[in-house]
Amino acid sequence: MNFLDKLNAAIEQNQSVLYLGLDPNPELLPVHYGTPENSSDLMHCLQDWLHFLIKQSADLVCAYKPTLGFYTALGAPGIELLQTTLAAIPAHIPIILDATHGDLNSSSIFAETIFEHWQVDAVTISPYPGQDLAAPFLIYTDKAIVVLCYTSNPAAIPIQQYPTEKSPLYLQVVKEAQTWGTPEQVALEVGVAGADVLAKIRAIAPERLILARSIWAEGNDLAQTLTAGLNPSGNGLIIPIPQDILSRAEPKIEILDLCEIINQARIRITHENQACSVWFPDFTLPEQNPNTELILQLHDLGCIMFGQYVQASGATFPYYIDLRKIISNPQIFDRIISAYAEILQQLKFDRIAGIPYGALPTATGLALRMNYPMIFPRKEVKAHGTRRLVEGHFNPGETVVVVDDILISGKSVMEGAEKLKSTGLNVEDIVVLIDHEKGVKDRLQQNGYRGHSVLSISEIAKTLYETKRIDSQQYEFFQESQ
Repeated sequence: MNFLDKLNAAIEQNQSVLYLGLDPNPELLPVHYGTPENSSDLMHCLQDWLHFLIKQSADLVCAYKPTLGFYTALGAPGIELLQTTLAAIPAHIPIILDATHGDLNSSSIFAETIFEHWQVDAVTISPYPGQDLAAPFLIYTDKAIVVLCYTSNPAAIPIQQYPTEKSPLYLQVVKEAQTWGTPEQVALEVGVAGADVLAKIRAIAPERLILARSIWAEGNDLAQTLTAGLNPSGNGLIIPIPQDILSRAEPKIEILDLCEIINQARIRITHENQACSVWFPDFTLPEQNPNTELILQLHDLGCIMFGQYVQASGATFPYYIDLRKIISNPQIFDRIISAYAEILQQLKFDRIAGIPYGALPTATGLALRMNYPMIFPRKEVKAHGTRRLVEGHFNPGETVVVVDDILISGKSVMEGAEKLKSTGLNVEDIVVLIDHEKGVKDRLQQNGYRGHSVLSISEIAKTLYETKRIDSQQYEFFQESQ
């Protein structure tokens, strides 16, 4: 499970977009802990307080955010305190280490320490060393970076707003950071000095998670902040719990009240955005290619992005195709289900299997459309419950058609197919929306599978170029990947 999936699972389970800063700041230590007489007593008090906060909030937050600077300021005992604090956090709640790391030379060893040894899920970094700083963190594909793109500190205005308010540096940082990795791997950190800044960042980064800071500063309006930062689904923004609440004898009560206020705003925003836009072509579509309309819909929905993106296969492409957006547009989703169904109607099978997680909505839609039972191989087998490798009812000896979203190397879909076969099922056909070509269908055939696809990457590139959706340089990006 990657960072974003883990975060969204915690948001769903706790019905909260609040995160809690676990900072051992002696100045904020509640008065009922007394006045520690020496450093040893202070460390014990800080540990008791932080563990108390975790117990009070574990069912009310979506993430914890310890600030590394507070721990290192306490010396070696502080690092020990950090490790005991991390160990006390429930495993299902993601940890975002607030480090604002900016040293290029130590990035590799730092990434190894925090991701492998400390088991944190994400880390904040400085944007100014560029993608070279981000790269050592991004090789951990299930982890994430949170790029600082705006701070609420007034002294930073001359830098962040340079050279002009209409074209400020901070917006360039947002644009550049998005080319470093996918929405699952790269989020944005924003110190909220006003809803207008947050709205501008959300406008150019609609798919990114935003970690907000300083939203409780005097003059900020919570309702305006939520409206500006949340996406149309009422997600995409996580909010800090005010520090003054953390000093209360029973912070849980106030955290719960705040959570309910924010959730009401999320529901309102979701209702206001329930209507789905309908796509219309802006010119007469050529008749020779029946897939032209679908390709243009995918592009206009924002499923095709340009930058340097590391794929799940480990390859780096100058573009990224994000098909998870299609489920939010019924018009396009219905068209894609129909395209899959046209292929499946020509095949013989007893059940449909979707590869987690991207293809599960598609497999569900196909099962409903074609009236076939659905199953799916688990991405990971749980250590509790039934511990099943394949979910759903099936009989050994049945034939299953496997549905996935995109073929790059074929590795993940073949791993899923092998799990199905290990339970006695037969797998002969694999159907995807997009084939990256590069001989991947031949690779499937060598392993005993027939590959089918609705679209090919060369067909997509050619159509987008001919309809002036992309320029010659972007067209060359597609060609380079072939």
